[in-house]
Amino acid sequence: MVNSGFSAVIRGDRGGQVFLGILLGAAVLVPALNMLPAPGSALHLSSYTVTLLAKYMTYAMLAISVDLIWGYCGILSLGHGAFFALGGYAMGMYLMRQIGSRGVYGNPVLPDFMVFLNWKELPWFWHGFDSFPFALSMILLVPGALALGFGYLAFRSRVSGVYLSIITQALTYALMLAFFRNDMGFGGNNGFTDFKDLLGHDLQAPATRMVLFLATVAALGGSYLLCRFIIASRAGRVIQAIRDAENRARFIGYRVESYKLWMFVLSALLAGIAGALYVPQIGIINPSEFSPANSIEIVIWVAIGGRGTLYGAVVGAFLVNYAKSYFTAALPSMWLYALGALFVLVTLFLPRGVVGAVLAMRRDRHKAANS
Repeated sequence: MVNSGFSAVIRGDRGGQVFLGILLGAAVLVPALNMLPAPGSALHLSSYTVTLLAKYMTYAMLAISVDLIWGYCGILSLGHGAFFALGGYAMGMYLMRQIGSRGVYGNPVLPDFMVFLNWKELPWFWHGFDSFPFALSMILLVPGALALGFGYLAFRSRVSGVYLSIITQALTYALMLAFFRNDMGFGGNNGFTDFKDLLGHDLQAPATRMVLFLATVAALGGSYLLCRFIIASRAGRVIQAIRDAENRARFIGYRVESYKLWMFVLSALLAGIAGALYVPQIGIINPSEFSPANSIEIVIWVAIGGRGTLYGAVVGAFLVNYAKSYFTAALPSMWLYALGALFVLVTLFLPRGVVGAVLAMRRDRHKAANS
């Protein structure tokens, strides 16, 4: 029954079909081009490129989580980077526990930064992170619990609009300041790095990196399907009604706060999973991930790609981050100006984003052909 529901949703989503087709093609072609051609061949895809693509995919998953609440529920969060970072820190704590005596100081229990700071025992909140299932549960529980508590208080108080956006930004800024402190037990300014292995497999091994890439592909595709299924459901239609006319939906009898809360929590869970996939592939997590500027940048990805489409958020994440990779290498001092100019131009000339403009052109062409 659920499978038929998903099939019906995808059949009515042409853009989603294209996106999932590209994703499936990447799952086949990227491993083949990385492993089969010789390293000197023009067809060979380097491990660096594989990791870069995986990083973009974690960002795309993060963008989908923001589009879910902004594009369909009207909740503009300027602090979603916090949930991404919390998921990353949960994974980082597991990876740090796996280092054991292979660290610089050779302590089998305490991570290097704790030894350096003369900590004598492992803090209570680090216990359990030597277990992968426990770490997975924390990747979901920590961002989800924060979103549940914050969302319950905010939505119950009927905080919305720009006020909610400012509060979410204050939330991630407060977390950034807290995680910068050495006495918090999260590595301070340096965060976590120098990871060795995951589930006993060397993180630098090409096979491990490829498995992580494929896991990211699966997570991105699964996130898209889940969000699309929710949006196409009856609950999804209620959510969009709340976005368009919240007071009317409340007057009819819908519990607006409950719908907004569970959407906000789901979005935080997706962001946390994206952060957890990001860390072992990039090899570092530090408090800069909590930066409010990062959360604002996520919103820019969605706006440029086209909010309210899901796959538009993916397009925006890839376009902006590819541009960032190019400009930070070619013209490092110009990147922020380029990002600002791109956002202004899209806002002025493509208010529905790149995907929205393409869809509008297609509708106009269809009308012209039928007239």
